[in-house]
Amino acid sequence: MSNAKSWLGLGMSLYFWGLMDLTTTVLSSTPTPRGRLEGLLSNKPQSHQRTKRSWVWNQFFVLEEYTGTDPLYVGKLHSDMDRGDGSIKYILSGEGAGIAFTIDDTTGDIHAIQRLDREERAQYTLRAQALDRRTGRPMEPESEFIIKIQDINDNEPKFLDGPYVATVPEMSPVGTSVIQVTATDADDPTYGNSARVVYSILQGQPYFSVDSKTGVIRTALTNMDREAKEYYEVIIQAKDMGGQLGGLAGTTTVNITLSDVNDNPPRFPQKHYQMSVLESAPISSTVGRVFAKDLDEGINAEMKYTIVDGDGADAFDINTDPNFQVGIITVKKPLSFESKKSYTLKVEGANPHLEMRFLNLGPFQDTTTVHISVEDVDEPPVFEPGFYFVEVPEDVAIGTTIQIISAKDPDVTNNSIRYSIDRSSDPGRFFYVDITTGALMTARPLDREEYSWHNITVLAMEMNNPSQVGSVSVTIKVLDVNDNAPEFPRFYEAFVCENAKAGQLIQTVSAVDQDDPHNGQHFYYSLAPDAVSNPNFTVRDNQDNTARILTRRSGFRQQEQSVFYLPILIADSGQPALSSTGTLTIQVCSCDDDGHVMSCSPEAYMLPVSLSRGALIAILACIFVLLVLVLLILSMRRHRKQPYIIDDEENIHENIVRYDDEGGGEEDTEAFDIAAMWNPREAQAGAAPKTRQDMLPEIESLSRYVPQTCAVNSTVHSYVLAKLYEADMDLWAPPFDSLQTYMFEGDGSVAGSLSSLQSATSDSEQSFDFLTDWGPRFRKLAELYGASEGPAPLW
Repeated sequence: MSNAKSWLGLGMSLYFWGLMDLTTTVLSSTPTPRGRLEGLLSNKPQSHQRTKRSWVWNQFFVLEEYTGTDPLYVGKLHSDMDRGDGSIKYILSGEGAGIAFTIDDTTGDIHAIQRLDREERAQYTLRAQALDRRTGRPMEPESEFIIKIQDINDNEPKFLDGPYVATVPEMSPVGTSVIQVTATDADDPTYGNSARVVYSILQGQPYFSVDSKTGVIRTALTNMDREAKEYYEVIIQAKDMGGQLGGLAGTTTVNITLSDVNDNPPRFPQKHYQMSVLESAPISSTVGRVFAKDLDEGINAEMKYTIVDGDGADAFDINTDPNFQVGIITVKKPLSFESKKSYTLKVEGANPHLEMRFLNLGPFQDTTTVHISVEDVDEPPVFEPGFYFVEVPEDVAIGTTIQIISAKDPDVTNNSIRYSIDRSSDPGRFFYVDITTGALMTARPLDREEYSWHNITVLAMEMNNPSQVGSVSVTIKVLDVNDNAPEFPRFYEAFVCENAKAGQLIQTVSAVDQDDPHNGQHFYYSLAPDAVSNPNFTVRDNQDNTARILTRRSGFRQQEQSVFYLPILIADSGQPALSSTGTLTIQVCSCDDDGHVMSCSPEAYMLPVSLSRGALIAILACIFVLLVLVLLILSMRRHRKQPYIIDDEENIHENIVRYDDEGGGEEDTEAFDIAAMWNPREAQAGAAPKTRQDMLPEIESLSRYVPQTCAVNSTVHSYVLAKLYEADMDLWAPPFDSLQTYMFEGDGSVAGSLSSLQSATSDSEQSFDFLTDWGPRFRKLAELYGASEGPAPLW
């Protein structure tokens, strides 16, 4: 029968009474204040027999954090086979064996040799065995037992999530939950009060309170104002042992911020603003800024500014700057110092986002008064109206006033205005504006067929400040007058058959007219007065701006006359009616019986007699002699010099210029003062130095030399402009202010002398046809002197 074993704790041996042949092994330990017998562990019984226990086990308990110098006695291991003679050897194995715990192999006493911490390890599982010291044979089967570490209050509560940050709205009611804090204690919560934590507030009263059990922090004071104090530092303590004396404590910090609510209405720090703006300020330019102070922040401090009253509501506008919450006053329409010098605005600033529970703290808007002064600036002249449209007939006389352009200085000083035309808008110089009156006149003849519209820009300049220049557009429509006679659109050439009959149609003609009458064109056709009695052809008007050319007879013959020239008179329906004569060329042709042209060339006729060879030689010899004489005469004229000197009594003008070499022509005017024509008084004074006057004077320059008493007289301007245009167009007129003569014209000229002075005393019937042979440089002279009339056309 197997031996029975048991373990006894706390120095006591328990036996299973009533068991036969029971052998007991005792496990004992030194009694401690907290030691006690935990129980027995036994083997499971086998079926059909009673099994005896071999070991009796108890749990061992040992205090943590032992600080003594000697090993701590835990308990004793004893086997009933041990006779006390040292033949039994006890062995300890398992968790902490040899490191934390040791056993006396002879006596079986177990000691703790290391400081134990329950929070690191709450219990150790060990194995015990008894061996025969001589043979090493196990005397007992190996069995397990547990050593539990008994807790003491050696850990203070800790806030693992601290420090805390929390936010609560300002003005919150008392008891509003802010945040919950939690402290943990590493001690054994199942043993005593070591892990029982109680919360309390060390700093933060009377503003906040904490629940002692849950750690929930709440507001404890009403009407906490963020604008007065925004940040709070609250210190919370957690103490174990239920808060009793001797308990351990831990603390944490809770930083609480009061968030903003809209509990402060906006207020303008200034009830009156004074601003100024230039009258030339463009639209949308900034005049000034106003600011309503709001102690709130974020969305609760947003502002909306409006103009609620004042005489400047239509002249100014106000907008809110979203970044700085200021009201920006801007110009809404053009300002005028002369019209209104100051404005008054009543501006309101209001919170757009309101909270209903704080409406009793309002009103949440405020008003201020803004005075705006308009400052005067020197503005350019202003035209009234701002655009001109003028209709003028194309036959208007030069110098006629077609429109009075009016501009004025908008400033209080009302400076004098001087008018001019922007020459880039009138390159043809068709118009002239009076420098003082603004009268717009014609300076050149107008031709609707050339330019039907003129768009010019008239400038107005302040007399005292030339930098101030205003401008206005003037659109001029040239009205049509009947100044163009109708004419054939092309050269008409027709043919008539020799076998044509009387009344046969040979051509239909039409005409064009550059004029554009309101009622449309209507032309009338007839034979020219000198061809009314034409026996060959006649004209029939179709009354649709075309005409038919018919034969009056038959029996045309190429041998008699191969070409006819028929003058046709074309008249329009204008007032007055204009007419022109066009010529229709009619060739006589040979045709077949169907009227198809066969030939329009006249047959060649041979001379009835033939010239002899001697006659031909005589004719050629005469022609050669004539050519030689002509060349000799031309050579003599080319090398002949005829200086022309005018005596003092024959002086044509008071300014006679003589040159010792070839002059520069009409452009060389350095020797005389052209201003003598404009103002004789300046010419007499002779103070101004003489300068070249190669360029024609500007039309505006004319008025500067005209006395002011005459400047307002449009007749004077009309006369001068007409004479100026006449002088420009007359190629034969000498210079207006001087006569220039030359002692000689230089050597080497292929043309010889071209002087026309004293030409009346020379051969006035001389021929100038030779000028056409001198090249393009003398083409103009050839056209003026060498034109010859051709034979009159036949009809």
